[in-house]
Amino acid sequence: MFVSDCLNVNNHGHLTIGGKDTVELAQTFGTPLYVMDEAQIRENCRRYKRSVDDFYGGKGLVAYASKAFCCKAMCVIAAEEGLGLDVVSGGELYTAISAGFPVDNIIFHGNNKTTEELAYAVRQGVGRIVADNIYELELLNQIAAGADAKPCVSFRIKPGIDAHTHDFVRTGQIDSKFGFALETGEALEAVRTAISMEHIRFTGVHCHIGSQIYDIEPFELAAKVMLRFIAQVKNELNYEITELNLGGGFGIKYVPENDPVEYEQYMRSISLTVKAACRELGIAMPFILMEPGRSIVGPAGITLYTVGGVKEIPDVRTYVSVDGGMTDNPRYALYHSQYDMMVANKAALPKSRVYTLAGRCCESGDLLGEHVPMQEVSVGDTVAVLATGAYNYSMSSNYNRLPKPAVVLVNNGDAKVIIKREAYDDIIRNDL
Repeated sequence: MFVSDCLNVNNHGHLTIGGKDTVELAQTFGTPLYVMDEAQIRENCRRYKRSVDDFYGGKGLVAYASKAFCCKAMCVIAAEEGLGLDVVSGGELYTAISAGFPVDNIIFHGNNKTTEELAYAVRQGVGRIVADNIYELELLNQIAAGADAKPCVSFRIKPGIDAHTHDFVRTGQIDSKFGFALETGEALEAVRTAISMEHIRFTGVHCHIGSQIYDIEPFELAAKVMLRFIAQVKNELNYEITELNLGGGFGIKYVPENDPVEYEQYMRSISLTVKAACRELGIAMPFILMEPGRSIVGPAGITLYTVGGVKEIPDVRTYVSVDGGMTDNPRYALYHSQYDMMVANKAALPKSRVYTLAGRCCESGDLLGEHVPMQEVSVGDTVAVLATGAYNYSMSSNYNRLPKPAVVLVNNGDAKVIIKREAYDDIIRNDL
């Protein structure tokens, strides 16, 4: 019935998440409101960790991709569940360190890290830094020399895999702003340079072929390509790469017709491919890293809104206006991303109408979904947009000077605020 396991309907006919009535949540904390289910997040973390431990004999690490949803509370959960953490900015890194996340298990990504960010990472002793280009590698070597440090460095590689996903979120092909290319020889020359540098320890290679992928084959192909490159480095440069980071990108169910592969099936199939390729190529199996983000937090989150108006245009469409929009979820405006939606206070009733959910920004493109089936909507109803745990709060903005919503974490019927709702004073805080 639902796209996420943490959702249900109670005896009042209301939508629940983590055993908590969403209508009560909206009344208590206000709307718009992000709600995350802690039990679902932790179970997803555990499934990934179990898979890595089982299929790689403990020689692997699941690093939560914090760009999906980053805050101190989420960093604490990831640490408690034994995961590493993937960060892509100084801000995400600062959040992790502020939350007490173990720096040895932090991986610092990004295609244009600033000098200040790299220096901060080196000072803090971040476990792994993924270099995106030769300029960054040279800069990192200089920074490490000045700090009398020798950070572990990996390269982001473009494996040239078409992940059959949206052009805006496909990052593994040669025409990408990310990483070193294999086809041109750029990656091999970068490795040659890296192993000659005095102040870095070159340890691994990384790839990420895209996001919201439902097929296993692209991941298997990427693993084979990366392992062939590791073998090439060993044969031509006599250097052994000891770590392989296969990134993330595992798809989730946003709408009922989506059919994602079970996490364990992904992990098992990829592990079999890795082991077979290592045997065939005559190389030792590297330490394996994975970076799931969306699939850990996406299904565990929803967003609640209050309906402010219903505008019917005969023979065209009916707009339902809510008190949020592209400022708290820009993914429809960016990608035309689909979501399952419902009237939370009428969740037991059939979805009998089709609506276009409109946000409150002064933009005609501020929509959350078009022609979406929902229960009959009235002014004052609570609307829930499902599976919004990833890339909603992270991509939120203050466009039109709208405050960002609060984030509430629920667990077995309890609820607590983990990110406060912004006030107008927060909007003008940096104005001079």
